[in-house]
Amino acid sequence: MRVLMLSWEYPPRSGGGIAAHVDGLARAMGRAGHDVVVLTLADRSVPTDQRVERIRVMRARADLPWLPDDDVVVRAASANHHLVQCSSGLEPGWVPDVVHAHDWQVAWAADTLAALHRAPLVTTFHSTSRGLHGGRVPPGEPATVHSVESWLGHRSGAVVASSRFMQREILDGFELPPERVHLIPNGIEPAWWSTGEEPGSRRPMVFTWGRVQYEKGFQVLARAMSLLRSRVPEIECIIGGRGSYLPELQSQIDIEGVSDIVALPGFLGDDRLRDTLHRAGCVAIPSLYEPFGIVALEAMAGGAPLVVARTGGLAELVGDSGAGLLFEPGNASELADQIERILTDGELAAEMRARGEALLRDRYSWDAIATAMAGVYEQ
Repeated sequence: MRVLMLSWEYPPRSGGGIAAHVDGLARAMGRAGHDVVVLTLADRSVPTDQRVERIRVMRARADLPWLPDDDVVVRAASANHHLVQCSSGLEPGWVPDVVHAHDWQVAWAADTLAALHRAPLVTTFHSTSRGLHGGRVPPGEPATVHSVESWLGHRSGAVVASSRFMQREILDGFELPPERVHLIPNGIEPAWWSTGEEPGSRRPMVFTWGRVQYEKGFQVLARAMSLLRSRVPEIECIIGGRGSYLPELQSQIDIEGVSDIVALPGFLGDDRLRDTLHRAGCVAIPSLYEPFGIVALEAMAGGAPLVVARTGGLAELVGDSGAGLLFEPGNASELADQIERILTDGELAAEMRARGEALLRDRYSWDAIATAMAGVYEQ
């Protein structure tokens, strides 16, 4: 099957979240024998057209400095014609059997290419504007993004959600027929994340990473660290990532008086991220909103015991599996208690690591997810 995927985010321009999902899915589909082409945005560090394992990645140069930097929707819509233009480099006679869009930023290009090639359109929503704003749609940019998402959902022959939480969000927010919304989780490559761990290297360090936005809840972790510094000897914390909330987070860390034990190193490359994960005694995911939470799978694969907020896809992913502890979103005191349990109870931490390994093996391999996605395509 010939599959044309479109994603605003893709490595190395972006490493986690949507980028990791599209990369993992595309590679797995390539291994399964499908002919996959990914259209995404260019990055200076890699060629604009290259083979990555068994897939082809074509990158459009879409920098448009004459557009207002603060109008996200205008810039995305304008850049979409570069993605369509980039598709002109496809081999003569290469026509997709399906076009697969990942989130609203590629809506216009995906819809156009599906129409040009008379191919069905499939869309995966990794989050929604409505969900990011607590179930409401404020006027301005959030409402505009919501309208694009809704239009894309209705233009699609099938819509994919990564969790039951996201499935409900899509059905309620866009009023789509239930039979068109399919549940397929995110996946991971456990072997890469587990490679290189040194026995005995774990220490009382709390680690987390991701895009630094308010809804990620890193400010809750900063408060929890202020409660833990007198309870767990030599405790420290590393919060990796970049984002618009970084200045406010640094201010919160200073206010809580934990700037000496909480580090904000910024973006962490793959190897540094994995090495830091292998030294962590605990990974905390304090999100206030999380449609899926692939970082939880990455932490499990890296062998780190987990504590996660009881929200969205995170609550479903961990649930009663025993692979992690849960706490109420925003509750810094409960988060601190759960972190302390993990860092001071070696038997509990070891059991959580074993259960996480089993959960990954049974439910979240990319090859199984690629098979499920091919089934949606065939429908």
